[in-house]
Amino acid sequence: MFGLQLPDIIVIAVYFSVLIGVGIWAARKIKSQEDYLLGGRNFGKLLQTFASFGSATSADGPVGVATTTFHNGAAGIWSALLMVFFTPVFWITSPWLRRMRLMTMGDFYEERYGSGRMAATYAIVAAVGMMGLLSVGFTAMSRTIMAITPKDVHEFSLAEQQEYALAQEANALEDRDYESLSAQEKARLNELRLLQPESSFSHIDEAMIVWIVCIIVLLYATTGGLAAAFYTDLLQGVFIIALSIILIPFAWAKISLLYADGNILSAPAVLHQKLPASFFEIFGSPTLIDFTWYFILAASLVAGVTVVTQPNQMVANAAAKDEHTARVGFVTGVFMKRFCTILWGVVGLAAVLLYTGTVRNSDLIWGHATHDLLGSVGFGLIGLMIASMMAALMSAGSALMLTVSGLLMRNIYRPLIPGKSEAHYIWAGRVLGAAFLIGGAIITLTFSSVFELLKFIWTFFVIFAGAFWLGLKWRRANRAGAWVSILATLSVFYILPFLVPMLLPSLRQNEFLLLKTQPQPVIRTYVASERDVDQRNAEIAAWRAQDSAQTATGACPPAVRVGEQFSKEYQLPSKAILWSKQPAVGEDGKVEARGYLYPQLIVAEWLGFRLEMQPYAVSQTVVMLVPLAFSFLILVIVALLTPPDQDAVTARFFLKMRTKVRGKGPQADAEDLRKAYADPEKTKELLLFPRGEWEFYRWNKQDFYGFLFSIGVVFVVLGMLYAVVNVY
Repeated sequence: MFGLQLPDIIVIAVYFSVLIGVGIWAARKIKSQEDYLLGGRNFGKLLQTFASFGSATSADGPVGVATTTFHNGAAGIWSALLMVFFTPVFWITSPWLRRMRLMTMGDFYEERYGSGRMAATYAIVAAVGMMGLLSVGFTAMSRTIMAITPKDVHEFSLAEQQEYALAQEANALEDRDYESLSAQEKARLNELRLLQPESSFSHIDEAMIVWIVCIIVLLYATTGGLAAAFYTDLLQGVFIIALSIILIPFAWAKISLLYADGNILSAPAVLHQKLPASFFEIFGSPTLIDFTWYFILAASLVAGVTVVTQPNQMVANAAAKDEHTARVGFVTGVFMKRFCTILWGVVGLAAVLLYTGTVRNSDLIWGHATHDLLGSVGFGLIGLMIASMMAALMSAGSALMLTVSGLLMRNIYRPLIPGKSEAHYIWAGRVLGAAFLIGGAIITLTFSSVFELLKFIWTFFVIFAGAFWLGLKWRRANRAGAWVSILATLSVFYILPFLVPMLLPSLRQNEFLLLKTQPQPVIRTYVASERDVDQRNAEIAAWRAQDSAQTATGACPPAVRVGEQFSKEYQLPSKAILWSKQPAVGEDGKVEARGYLYPQLIVAEWLGFRLEMQPYAVSQTVVMLVPLAFSFLILVIVALLTPPDQDAVTARFFLKMRTKVRGKGPQADAEDLRKAYADPEKTKELLLFPRGEWEFYRWNKQDFYGFLFSIGVVFVVLGMLYAVVNVY
């Protein structure tokens, strides 16, 4: 059925049954909103660790890393490793989120700025952003399962056969050295790059996969609340680790059988012998447009600053029984993802050797590898991989669903319909959570690329970055400044860039707005591997065939031998600068832009920066940094020009933030807060600058040594990456 064997179907069915059973069991313990949304704030380190790991690791993790690594080598691992540099900061911020003693991140804006409308605005915008984040996982999961269940060529429909033929033509041109192509072939390659034809088609419809998983998550998460989500995260975390490891030995075994003596341990050496040296460059791979060192640092900064403002960060930390549990669980879970990321990259590098020329849509590479490596083994391993991919999605999806249902229920529904019972609000949260999941499924069926979605989510929460960070640490930040920062950032960088092209569709064919990079050929010198020799021999054969037909252009490429130095020219594709997606051929046969506009780049071009002459990574770095700086700068300017907020709500917020959660129960915590409110001056002992306007806290030994230890783990992760590149 659907290209699956009976053992695979049994594994998937048993897995689903367990999840639904956990949801029913957890539902019996729900008595209040706090039980439903935060599990009673009573989770220990083990559950917090796997909850953090599960909520941070969706199906887009392995698929996204395999995608970028397959095309770009080891440098592609950065697609999921960007925040490794910022991870130690979570050791400091996690206690702050627990210390807020709030249920949702929307509550922060109401309590800090005294504005229910600001909390509602956050809830609406954050719900949209979280739908996008959920859809990343939906997309990765569904396309992987589609690749696991492919049609044979003889099963293609007529339309699929025609598209497959175009894909094969594009593959043949991409495999050749750009310099050896004739002018006609270069033009045809550019045309096929715009068409982006598919070469693989599945027995299973993508929409069917998405809706099945959506229903399963609804059944256990809306029933059992956060307790069900966290307990299933423990199970699903094991599945995620399994999918991170399971393909590696099978890939190594196949490599050793095809290219070596059958010894599985020889596979790493074979990869270094066979793959081009460019695939082992961590920075500056000639095939990698996006991941230069400066883009990686900028993306790490932006993602690190904005991830703390996301609503799921509040839930992940607020459910812990105390501050220490929150920080240990959250940081440990995030570091677990960092180590798994390296393993996903190992699979991607093995896939380069095994499937180059076979798979062109890199979003399908994880699924294709699963089908090829595990399909003949049996024992339900295909079903285990499908269950693992679904586990990765559902662990993140259930946490996001409960996060957003809490936001919408507490910060929009309850203020509009006050005075109802706890049971009423719990059911309202369930309905709103279901609506969120359905919205995420719809977005999934709209976007075309996992990486496009990832880059959008990395920057989306800059809308609230200034209001959150300055509101947390600068007492001078006021309601007026926060409102202007939020609305201006939202309007300038998100609403208008989407709205203007909708109202003026002719802009999509405007010559200026279709501005593209003009990349110069990149020439690199390497020591030739067997793959390099094979590619060069194919280029020589193609040139000789053209020479015989008297259509050859330029000189014959020189022959190379294994171990010799040689030079290779790369012609990077020209990319649209001012739009979020690459152009395509419209129904009228003309090239038209897609996606949304980047106003910051339009301004830069008008100011004479000539972005078309710069690497594409320069434009993408500007895209990420300008909105972040804008959200902070606008708030500071407005706050300095308007009166500060001097209300009691704001004062009590900072007193609460100076009072630690010791984990001795609700009554002891309430008593600690009462003492803080009664003696505000006593709380200033925690401040580094008690007479200033900044809320910087003194570090104790746990803060200091934990932060240093986290930095040490970062170096361990980077060392593991270095080992993969230089030893693997």
